[in-house]
Amino acid sequence: MTNDEITMVQGIENAPAAAKLREEVFLQEQGFSTEFDEIDPIAWHLTLTRGGETLAVGRLYPAPEEPGLYIVGRVAVAKPWRGQGLGRDVALALEQKARLLGGRAIDLSAQLHAQGFYEKLGYAAYGDIYLDEHCPHIHMKKQL
Repeated sequence: MTNDEITMVQGIENAPAAAKLREEVFLQEQGFSTEFDEIDPIAWHLTLTRGGETLAVGRLYPAPEEPGLYIVGRVAVAKPWRGQGLGRDVALALEQKARLLGGRAIDLSAQLHAQGFYEKLGYAAYGDIYLDEHCPHIHMKKQL
């Protein structure tokens, strides 16, 4: 990441650029009907920018019933910037934030086509494949 800047704020209302990219990727491009939920006001939202342009985003929040477990989600890279390692940069920055918050493990729900991406980062799939709206997903976990 040469000229990339990563910011992380709590609450989606404090991360309008992250909200905009999530709308573009998940609602407009991938066709999901719902994107924002009750977690967004309390989650940490990461925005990766270069020259003022938002290239990638993700969010992190503590699992409500398991101390030390953090949930990563809503990782998205703007279409023109895919395949350049920005998703990895987002995932690693979210893992670092989880460690700083006392996290011992990360859990996530990956779109099935992204399973290999997360496996390269040390995540292991568990459970059955399931649909989130129209899209197959798999649960994955990594010890920090």
